[in-house]
Amino acid sequence: MAQVTLTIAGRPHVVACKDGEEATLRGLGAMLERHAAAAQRASGGTAERTLLYIALMLADRLVEHEAHPAAGIDPAMLERIAERLEAVASALEEPPADA
Repeated sequence: MAQVTLTIAGRPHVVACKDGEEATLRGLGAMLERHAAAAQRASGGTAERTLLYIALMLADRLVEHEAHPAAGIDPAMLERIAERLEAVASALEEPPADA
């Protein structure tokens, strides 16, 4: 089992993943980081609330895509993306192994 360190809103999070999934997980982390500055401003800057706001922003986008799916996007794929985002959010909520 591999481990990847994702830095979200300036805080490192060590996340375990299956071997070979490191690049995918880093991509998901980059997606979260793209929303971090806005989430920090909206949340008042606390780490837990920042992660919550990032999750809410992504959930809002997912709902919008579900309500108005782009041609050719399989709803099952959107469901898998949502499940993966939920797994990443859960992993980020866990304290680092070295803490």
